[in-house]
Parts: sequence; structure tokens; C-alpha cells
Amino acid sequence: MDHAKLAELQGPDSIFSGLTVDDWADIAGRAVELRFVKGKELLSQGDTGDSLLILTEGSARVSLLTANGREIVLAYAEPGAVLGEIALLDGGERTASVIATSAGTALQLGRNAMRDFVTSHPDFAWSLMQQLARRLRTADQTIESDRAYASGPRLARYLKRLIRKDSPDAVARVELSQTELGNFAGMSREHINRQLKSWEESGVIALDQGRVRVLDPEMLEDISEVEG
Repeated sequence: MDHAKLAELQGPDSIFSGLTVDDWADIAGRAVELRFVKGKELLSQGDTGDSLLILTEGSARVSLLTANGREIVLAYAEPGAVLGEIALLDGGERTASVIATSAGTALQLGRNAMRDFVTSHPDFAWSLMQQLARRLRTADQTIESDRAYASGPRLARYLKRLIRKDSPDAVARVELSQTELGNFAGMSREHINRQLKSWEESGVIALDQGRVRVLDPEMLEDISEVEG
């Protein structure tokens, strides 16, 4: 993946948001390219985090295991995603695991390389602090918001987060099974199934081989804003 594409793919919540093409060339020069196959564990929950990954090709599932062995899916990563930055920055253990859901490539940036990059780019250090502060604010707001929403609206909000913004299809599609969606939203498969069936009958969504297609995004938006 070229450096311009990497810069373009960084969303506002990326720690590398705002970097120039030259900055990305500098990062790539400090990083090691990794190639992986589908099913490869790229990062492991509980391991010491001495590097981060920048996904350049392929996709991956980010999840964590609870104390009782239950998997909670946190996100599905696509090219441009930055993975493992929390442990790299604070020196602690990995908070989640990352499993490749397709073959692909990634740039691996070690802690020393990251420190050197920050030292040579002082403006980036300030930008990084701002980004981490925004994340903390967002986390606080999310916790308070989830407390105020019933399970139906909460599921609607998770669907909105999972819909691919760059999907070429006229109808938004969530490429997750109902079980995976339940893991992501923290709800049982039975509960997910009942809620989705109800929305299907109302014309909000359609179920296509276990996947969800959103037919009425405006109605889904309305549902997501209903307080429990």
C-alpha cells in the first residue's frame, strides 16, 4: 500500500490522523512488513505490547475474552487500521486479541521506532495527546449513553457502527453472523434473533443468509435514539 493511501485511510480517531505522505514514508522506513494468512493471531490478549500494527491489506477481528471465557468482539479492522497502540504506549499488557479474518499484510512498528518518530516529529506528540484525550472523553460518553439505552436501541446503535461507510451497494450490509453480532453488542444470540426478526417484519432490515441488510437507515436511526 502506498503512503498516500495510508494517509487517506486514517480516520479522525486514528493516532496517526493528519500525518503527511512524507510522515508515512518515515514510518514505513522504521517499520517491518508482516505477511499473514487467514486465522493468524496477530496480537494476543495479555501479552506484553512492545509494538503496534498498521493493517495495509486484508481484515482482522479485534476481540477480548472475559474471565468466564466468553469472547466479546470489539471491532472488525480493515486496511488503514492501527492495532495494539494502547499497550505500546503504556507498556502494559494487550487488552485484546487480533485474529486475521483474511490473508493480508501489516506494518509492525516497535516501541523504540515509535519513540524515535515522536522525538523527530514534536507536532505529532501534541496531536497524539489530543487524540488520547478525545478517546477518553468518548469512552466516558459511551459508558453513560449505553446505561441509558435499552437493548433494542443499543443493538441499532451497534449496527450503525458496523455498517461499512464505503459500501458500493445501495443497501447497507453488515457482514456478520447473528452470533458474531451478538458478541459485538454483548447480547445473546436468542435476543439478537428476536430483535432482528421484529425489525425484518417491520421492513427495517432484511436477513440474507444470516447476514443483515439495512433497508431503512432512517428508521434504524430513529430506533437507535430511543431511550430505554
